[in-house]
Amino acid sequence: MTDKPIDGPIAELTFEQALAALEQVVSQLEGGQVPLEQSIALYERGDALKKHCEAKLGEAELKVEKIVAGGDGTAAGTAPFNTE
Repeated sequence: MTDKPIDGPIAELTFEQALAALEQVVSQLEGGQVPLEQSIALYERGDALKKHCEAKLGEAELKVEKIVAGGDGTAAGTAPFNTE
C-alpha cells in the first residue's frame, strides 16, 4: 500500500492519516504563528478532518459487531457486522 500524503484530499485519507493531519493542524493553530486567513483555512480543514475521523470510527464500530437477538427478542450476544 502506498502512503498518501496527509495534506491530500481528505476523503482519500485513512483514519490514521487523517488523525495525523488533524494533529498537525491543531499544532499549527496552537502555535499562533499563522496569519489570520491561513488560520481560517486550517480551522476549516481541521473541522473536515475531524468529521472524516468520526465517520471512519463509526464505520469501524459497525464492522466490529452488531447485537444478535435471540428468539425471544433479547440480546443473545454479538456477531461481526457485514456491511457488504
